[in-house]
Amino acid sequence: MHQLTYGDIKTAADRIDGHVRPVTITPVDAGAIRTAHRDPLDDRPEQPCEVYLALEFTQHTGSFKARGAQNFLMAHREAGTLPDAGVTIASGGNAGLACAWAAQQQGVRATVFLPRTAPRVKVARLRGYGADVRLVGDEYAEAAAACDEFAAATGALASHAYDHTLIAAGAGTLLEEIHRQIPGLDTVVVAVGGGGLFAGVATAAQHHGIRTVAVEPENCRALNAAIENGALVDVPVGSVAADSLGARRTSAMALHAARQDGVSSVLVPDTEIIRARQTLWDHRKIAVEHGAATALAALLAPPAHVPDRGLPAARSATFRNYQPANGERVAVVLCGANTDPSDLAPAGDLG
Repeated sequence: MHQLTYGDIKTAADRIDGHVRPVTITPVDAGAIRTAHRDPLDDRPEQPCEVYLALEFTQHTGSFKARGAQNFLMAHREAGTLPDAGVTIASGGNAGLACAWAAQQQGVRATVFLPRTAPRVKVARLRGYGADVRLVGDEYAEAAAACDEFAAATGALASHAYDHTLIAAGAGTLLEEIHRQIPGLDTVVVAVGGGGLFAGVATAAQHHGIRTVAVEPENCRALNAAIENGALVDVPVGSVAADSLGARRTSAMALHAARQDGVSSVLVPDTEIIRARQTLWDHRKIAVEHGAATALAALLAPPAHVPDRGLPAARSATFRNYQPANGERVAVVLCGANTDPSDLAPAGDLG
């Protein structure tokens, strides 16, 4: 599998054009997001930052994953490599939904392996797409092992939740659409689980000279740990957002993308993820999953610097929030909404 390139993303954009929903962009109210303290030597007129929400949760199947799944299966359809046994995938939920939907579009069978901890709403929707759903173990890694065994035994085409160039390239098409809709975009903020969305978005962003902020829960920090160690490592998983961001290990593509210029790593606590999700409901009546709220939490969390852990100078600092600069244009990706909204309190009930 070759390293992800911008050319892969352009090819994916052409391939899936008309087969996925274009992302909707909406601005955040002026002044809602605070900017960083200004350099006293900065004599430019003070301007508020401009923050936009990319509503990718309105995508087919309720998450960005539909882009990669469609690209993956359409590419195999073009190459004549879709087997009679269909496609199989291990997923915490969203990738499985996308795979099942794309398989239905392509007229092939889908067998999806999930951990038993997957939200019931995702399991029900998977079965609604006609997938054969198999619940195995309590973590993604256990479901993935069962999926590998199934693929070897049946000859089914093995897809992946994030670690495949076709999957990441499909995800990267999101940045192409955001870039077209926000002239002069400076920064894109994106939540990171296994790293497929991040790798695609960061690769496309670098091509356009746009910075990428990679946001992870403090206790689901596979990419951050890989940056810190300079290599892929396994991390413990435990977060309110673990159902969609709970990968034990990021992908080599994601680590490669994180090593490029213009990438920052941010870790946010669960309390801020919960608060960001509630804020979206209170002010926009948007009900997203915790994984999607993780990206916004980086802009809403109070500043708190995490000490340098000895990383290379350009990326030595990990932060608990991201504060845009004077006049900065920022897009925040709200990547999925496959959630049970019953835990969202009425406005004003936040403690």
